[in-house]
Amino acid sequence: MLTHQRANDAEVYQFSTIGALLEGVYDGDVTVAEILRHGDFGLGTFNHLDGEMVILDGVCYRLRADGSASRAAPTDLSPFAAVTRFHNDFQIAIQSRTSRTELTAAIDRQITSANLIYAVRITGHFVELHTRTVMAQKPPYPPLTQATEEQAETVFTDVSGTVVGFRTPDFEQGISVAGYHLHFLNADRTGGGHILDFTLERGEVAISGASQLHLSLPTSGDFLDARLSGADIADQIDRAEGPKGDRA
Repeated sequence: MLTHQRANDAEVYQFSTIGALLEGVYDGDVTVAEILRHGDFGLGTFNHLDGEMVILDGVCYRLRADGSASRAAPTDLSPFAAVTRFHNDFQIAIQSRTSRTELTAAIDRQITSANLIYAVRITGHFVELHTRTVMAQKPPYPPLTQATEEQAETVFTDVSGTVVGFRTPDFEQGISVAGYHLHFLNADRTGGGHILDFTLERGEVAISGASQLHLSLPTSGDFLDARLSGADIADQIDRAEGPKGDRA
């Protein structure tokens, strides 16, 4: 179980905000190399929304709209990413078929507090896993809710791999995605995407808690002129990021 001292030692380092992404700020100035200086586990996206990002074991992968995955270049740029140094506070063994809803509920029962941040790593074999990846966008950029209307969806069946993501407190909505934000990378690291739903056959959940959030904001580009105070931000995130009901 996560201790107070362990949480104090842990940090999530985030570049920009999900609110900026919702408003169409798709060009950032942070490189993959810089992101990896701050953590070995995380997720995000790439400039122009050209692929979902997974950071696993210190390696950054780009997940394309066709469901494929490959290593990202150190010079690739990102408008949004969140990383941490994964330290495995506790584990949950999954020995029978478990839905996404059941699994997130099991995690919620084990965590110390809903007001801390938790990196979530799920390694196992999945009966089915439904992902999406937004198509690369061209300026002038539409808001994220419009960009996701043309998302490419992939269903992986009978697949092994790793789910990478975060459980974030409700009060961070707009800065991050409140609740569970999860991406997937298959075992041979050639495919994946942003998770919409899954059924886990068997596997292991590892949780890494953090009480510190370092937020690095862009100082150039469209971010400086974006209007980031939308009253309906929770609804926009639900529409853009996946199924409702993920927030505790």
